[in-house]
Formats: sequence, C-alpha cells, structure tokens
Amino acid sequence: MVKNSPSAGRVFITGGAGYIGSVMVPILLSEGYHVTVLDNFRYGQNSLLGCCHDPRFEVVRGDCRREDLVRELIRDKDVLIPLAAMVGAPICDRNPFDATSINQQAVEMLVRVSSKAQRILIPNTNSGYGIGQKGQPCTEESPLKPISLYGRTKVAAETAVLGRGNAISFRLATVFGVSPRMRRDLLVNDFVYRALTDHAVVLFEGHFKRNYIHIRDVARVFLHGLNRFEEMKDRAYNVGLEDANLSKLELCEAIRRVLPDFVFTEAPIGEDPDKRDYIVSNGRILSTGFRPEYSLEFGIRELIRCYRMGDGVIQTNG
Repeated sequence: MVKNSPSAGRVFITGGAGYIGSVMVPILLSEGYHVTVLDNFRYGQNSLLGCCHDPRFEVVRGDCRREDLVRELIRDKDVLIPLAAMVGAPICDRNPFDATSINQQAVEMLVRVSSKAQRILIPNTNSGYGIGQKGQPCTEESPLKPISLYGRTKVAAETAVLGRGNAISFRLATVFGVSPRMRRDLLVNDFVYRALTDHAVVLFEGHFKRNYIHIRDVARVFLHGLNRFEEMKDRAYNVGLEDANLSKLELCEAIRRVLPDFVFTEAPIGEDPDKRDYIVSNGRILSTGFRPEYSLEFGIRELIRCYRMGDGVIQTNG
C-alpha cells in the first residue's frame, strides 16, 4: 500500500517512458500508486509493456507542451513529476527550440496550470553548478552557474517549481545503470560499453571530476521524497554516491578492476560543453534518512550483463 497519506496516491509523470521513468513507474505501481504517464514515444520504445497488466497504470501518447492536454490529465492528480526533457548538452545544442520548450517552458506551464495543493517533484542536474571550486564540494547553497543551454533550461525549471512551493527538486549526479529504455550515451554506460566491446577508450579532460548515482537509486529517492514530503518540501537536494566523486580517469580505473583488459589513454583535445568539474556533497539528502543502495561496481557489473545481450538493447538519446 501507499506509505504516505492516501490523498497522495495519484501520480502524473511526463516522459514516463524514458530512461528514468521506465524504472520509476514500475516501482511506484508496486508501492500502490496510480500512475498516469504522458509521453510522445519519440524513440519508438516499448519500455512500459510490463506495466500494462496493472489497472492502476494509464498511458497517454501526447506532447507535454500541450496545455489543454496537461490541464485535463492533472485535474485529479495529487503528485506531478515532470521527467520529460532533452537530456544532455549535445542534443540540446542540436535542438534548441525543443530544449527550451520541453525542459523549461513545459515545466513553467505545469506550474501555472496546477493547483498549489498538488505536489511537484522534479529532477534537475548538478551540472547546473558549472565549474566548481577545487577542493570545495558543491552544496545546495552553492551558486548555480550553468554553462550549457541544457543546464540553463533545467535550472530555470527548478527555479519555477521551487518558487511555486509545495515542491522538491532533486539535483541528480550523472546517472548510470540499466533501464528498459536504455541509454548508452551516459558516461558510465558508454565507458563500460567501450570497455566490453572495444577494450579501450580515449579520454579528454581526464582529471575533471563529477558525481554519480545509479538509476534505481534515482527512482528510490523520488519515492523517499513522496514518503517524507512534508519534512522535505520546498528545498533542493543533491543526489549522488558519497564515495563516487570521481575523475574520468578514476572511473576508468574502477571499470578496469572489473574488466582487466580495458585500456584507456588521454587525448589533448576535446571538452565537455557543460565544463563539469566539481565534487558534490550529498549531506542534505542523507540527513533525511535516504541511503543509496547501488554502488558504482554494482552498476558496472549490471551493465556488462546488459551489453552481453547485444546491440538490440542499446538506445541513445537521439
């Protein structure tokens, strides 16, 4: 059964058939929530097939930017989770209109048309911190200085949601792990694939650090926020593994401990459009009682099992 108040049992999720949603939706259903997903299925994915047997699951094919559709679908919902997004700097730079209209304007519209009584939980990216100070962990009080269009749209969406109130924002570390709507382009997922298939990778900015979190812990932290909403609301929370503030070189070393024939070297050219080079403190979310369950090594081994099934399981974000 639902572990928080009975009035918070109906959830509306945009982009629920995406990488994160395809893991989150089954978990919410298993906890007793009624879940309505709005997704355009632009990648032709069938990642929610396993949910169709559940009468508490509803799916609508449509665009999260359509105000009339969104108004109708949220009318009886208690919780709103806007997952729909163009994720990552490269795809946002290639599609600036979609990036702005989906990542930012659709969320601002959701804020405008929703009731203040409806709870909103939103994912943000901790790449919004931009370039961190060497040796200084980014906390939720650190200034947000996004560099890319992707980072700017996500920070603007968070600002709108938290400004409305009755909301939580989760500033996610770089996500890794297996999903029914798989993405190979995320850093850990990509490096493990290359280690398994090419046995080698060429790095740029190898000493740049960032934080990491498993996709199942992302789904778990949203459930955690729902269960403890009143004590957590109206704040942002960094969500990552405390023992995984790693450089790309350190990440490759972790992969090589599992795949010993993996070779990696550095190149003098290439750069991250988000300039991500920071360490992150996850103390605030840990203080609420949340503890990640899935380690980086677990994710590496899981990804290896996934990729051994072949390219049929591999998709990317455009």
